[in-house]
Amino acid sequence: MELSGELVGEIRQVADNYPNARSAIMPALYLAQAQYQYLETDVLRAVAVTLDVPEIWVFELATFYTMYHTEPVGKYHIQLCTNVSCLLGKAEHLKQYMEERLQIETGETTEDGKFTLSKVECIGSCDKAPAMMVNQDYYENLDQVFVEQILDRLMVQSSSDQET
Repeated sequence: MELSGELVGEIRQVADNYPNARSAIMPALYLAQAQYQYLETDVLRAVAVTLDVPEIWVFELATFYTMYHTEPVGKYHIQLCTNVSCLLGKAEHLKQYMEERLQIETGETTEDGKFTLSKVECIGSCDKAPAMMVNQDYYENLDQVFVEQILDRLMVQSSSDQET
């Protein structure tokens, strides 16, 4: 697979801002994911070729950080923190509630492709636990009512996006 000429140009432009190509891997992955929605193996290899770095460097970062997706995810990727502070704050109860509400298990995507529910180890909001992210947006001090409001809003938003 070859990346689009435009994406290659963007990656090279970003790489010019760093002292070495290895430092540009994370922003390059972010750019590739923005274009392809997720980072399949061929995309990871193409990023490595574009930056002229070993593939393993690219694969290590893409599989370590939860912000990179190596499998397709829904339009709304819900990442619920399950670290100690969040578990003490009833994150397990919230996970069960979202599984029932979305009719999926953790790690799955709804049939319409709109919601993916994932557990993550930590999103850095221990002082405001429990917490979750939906795409790039943080939600903290969660309880079932707040999660219900978030899901309701996303479902309405998703429906209005479909109509336009």
